[in-house]
Amino acid sequence: MLKKQTKRFRIQTKRKLRKLTELFDQEPKQIGLPPGTLVYTGEKEKEPVNISLIEYDQNSLTEKKIEDLKEILLSKENDKVSWITVDGVHNIQLMEKIQSYFNIHPLAMEDIVHTTQRPKAEEYQDKLFIVVRMFIYDEENHDLKNEQVSFILGKNYLLTFLEDPGDVFNPVRDRIRKDGTKIRNNGSDFLAYSLIDSIVDSYFHILEKLGEEIEELEDRLVIQPTRDDLQAVHHMRRNMILLRKSVWPLREVISHLQRNEHDVINQSTQIYLRDVYDHIIQIIDTIESYRDMIVGMLDVYLSSTSNKLNEVMKVLTIISTLFIPLTFLAGVYGMNFHYFPELDMKWMYPWGFWTVSLLISLGMIIFFKRKKWF
Repeated sequence: MLKKQTKRFRIQTKRKLRKLTELFDQEPKQIGLPPGTLVYTGEKEKEPVNISLIEYDQNSLTEKKIEDLKEILLSKENDKVSWITVDGVHNIQLMEKIQSYFNIHPLAMEDIVHTTQRPKAEEYQDKLFIVVRMFIYDEENHDLKNEQVSFILGKNYLLTFLEDPGDVFNPVRDRIRKDGTKIRNNGSDFLAYSLIDSIVDSYFHILEKLGEEIEELEDRLVIQPTRDDLQAVHHMRRNMILLRKSVWPLREVISHLQRNEHDVINQSTQIYLRDVYDHIIQIIDTIESYRDMIVGMLDVYLSSTSNKLNEVMKVLTIISTLFIPLTFLAGVYGMNFHYFPELDMKWMYPWGFWTVSLLISLGMIIFFKRKKWF
């Protein structure tokens, strides 16, 4: 039993430390390196790197897995929209090759491999560098998995960098595979908008799951609170902090993209970015509401625990009060004096002592009920 508790404590401690690192970006970088030095700071160093390419225009579509990086150069020479997805950013040599092929600014590539960036948008010559945070909700462990998604947006291409192969872009891929869709009739800027919109829509799904858990937890706290419920409250509070930390900067990013004129973003796409901005405002309002509910849950837990303790103390106090006169009677007749006039009466013990004791107890119970003390 002691070994199991020790193991459980170690697992919880590691999980909390990992959460703190994600929340406050306390993972240290190497000191003294020149700007633009590529240093991977994630935890996926042993995972394979997968590169996929989707080329499309109004009339054609090509999907393939990239084995040779020279195929990427060929995709830049045509007029089709090229969507290149890189799953895995830990291979520094490979990232340097991609940097040279697309002439990516060293500071932008440094932010891509340093996977704890806050959402932001930066303009580098004829390219636009965008960072957003993608979340995947683990329903089994009730945990949020946080991942950085980086975009390099060019005139007719879009580079997407992720740490893991999994993403929330399958609906966008399905729309690309269909002929005559709006995404097929627009450029790479509309593709970038569609991917960001897919990430923002996934926030709604996550908030819906978290909202259901908050309601269930709130009901448990009111009825029968436990220590596990208190830990669940703190866990939800950390998830909300993590979400808020990622959504608030994204609001600034979308506002910047829709208000400023960029060569790689058409004015027609900026109209759709307004819709994404409205969605982010809704998400922020929901997050703030949930945060208030979670903070209130701590008060509910303390109130429920206090009420439960008061109920227990009330019962114990009533029991103690009932025994005070009985203890007095027992103490009086338990004294070691020889001359007690009642001692010579045969009926005194069963009818005298016990009858008086029961009548006193019954009278006190009736008095407590009239006062509505129980």
